Amino acid sequence: MSHQLVIVLDFGGQYNQLIARRVRECGVYCEVKPYTTPLAQLKAMDPIGIIFTGGPNSVYLDSSPKVDPEVFTWGVPILGICYGCQLMAHLLGGRVTAAQDDSAREYGKTETQFDTGCALFQGLPDTGVTWMSHGDYMERAPEGFALTAHSSACPTAAIADEARGFYGVQFHPEVNHTQHGTDMIRSFLYKVCHAAGDWTMEDYKRTAVKALREKIGDGKVLLALSGGVDSSVAAALLAEAVGGQLTCVFVDHGLMRKNEGDEVEAAFSKWALNFVRVDAAERFLSKLTGVEEPERKRKIIGEEFIRVFEEEAKKAGAMDFLAQGTIYPDVIESGAGDAAVIKSHHNVGGLPDHVDFKEIVEPLRLLFKDEVRQLGRELGLPEYLVARQPFPGPGLAIRVVGEVTREKLDMLREADAIFREEMAASGQDQYLSQFFAALTNIRSVGVMGDGRTYDYAVALRAVTTDDFMTADWARIPYNLLDRVGVRIVNEVKGVNRALYDITSKPPATIEWE
Repeated sequence: MSHQLVIVLDFGGQYNQLIARRVRECGVYCEVKPYTTPLAQLKAMDPIGIIFTGGPNSVYLDSSPKVDPEVFTWGVPILGICYGCQLMAHLLGGRVTAAQDDSAREYGKTETQFDTGCALFQGLPDTGVTWMSHGDYMERAPEGFALTAHSSACPTAAIADEARGFYGVQFHPEVNHTQHGTDMIRSFLYKVCHAAGDWTMEDYKRTAVKALREKIGDGKVLLALSGGVDSSVAAALLAEAVGGQLTCVFVDHGLMRKNEGDEVEAAFSKWALNFVRVDAAERFLSKLTGVEEPERKRKIIGEEFIRVFEEEAKKAGAMDFLAQGTIYPDVIESGAGDAAVIKSHHNVGGLPDHVDFKEIVEPLRLLFKDEVRQLGRELGLPEYLVARQPFPGPGLAIRVVGEVTREKLDMLREADAIFREEMAASGQDQYLSQFFAALTNIRSVGVMGDGRTYDYAVALRAVTTDDFMTADWARIPYNLLDRVGVRIVNEVKGVNRALYDITSKPPATIEWE
């Protein structure tokens, strides 16, 4: 089944993926394409609408990215955002210049007034906050365009030629800081492009299963299952499609959270696939003995994973396809059609040279992370796996500061489990992007009962973020932190102190190593 398509034409904006996610959230399928994509190729895709993204350049410079003006002759609606708005104005005869003074430049939250007669703003308040980020100024709108929004510094905050379906906004409706921004995008999709809203994960599951069966036939598929969201949903989708033709290799390196290995295995018990769980904990721990430097830990774990997977792939015998959990952000960031190669090296460390795969299968390569999670729910995966927070590939090895030992891992697992249990019981887990415990390399004096202790300190970390590029430390209620701290010190042998990390990213990273 084919879906209606909106093309997001990327001019180098930092929010290109976010625009595409907002379109998908509105029930409309879209793809991000570079502005250099030949016009004939874009036209052949038969889009119902096109969105020009923002970008860091100035449209009036000869070196700035452009699009063939023929795009405006198709009769396809176009929405220009920030640079995209200025580009539309520039190519259609308007005038864009550098702002002559600071008052014409706008950055950050800006009170904006809207013409609610314009299709983009119908049904919305006539005043709201938008997120501006532009140093250039649209001095004159093109002929035929009405001014449909303004701020105190910018009379051309939005423009529209509704007869031709062309709209431009100087602000960023895709970011959360813009009030009703998603509603504006939805209005463009449904009121202007007349979208049917035919993009759902229920439909994707049905069509993907059919396509996988046709592609794989009676072939055999091998997948490296990490237990993360992407690889788990890929495994479930393939299991739904080809069942016993799928072999999943789950390398249990002994660096997972409490009960996590058992939970991953249990999640796949409903499917008739070949689930291979490799208990490699001793093997990984022996390689990490005496190693304290974080990057060395990462490298050792990555290389050892490759070796274990290669050995298991050889035991599995001849395979026709290697399955990967590549998702759409990976494809966008790779830029070209070689995303499979980039991702395969990232996930598996390269194809085992003794296994002759015909092809790589990437059943999630069209999906964003939130769509992957929803697809997992459609497939019947448990919520504890589908809603799993980001977890580093090296696992708890980089949440144990310094040398990794079995004793330290056991302490950390118990402390982390207590933290997660209390967060879930309080409901705080619903509001936070990521939270976990780390075992520091600090030992300090304490008093427990009538005796002196000299034990480890556990650091608790919780953050809120939209994109994980930056993050703010979470203001957890004191009474919750008190319960967690008391339980950890009382219940985890070898720990006599609990700390709460109040450092944002930057300057810190989210993980401790």
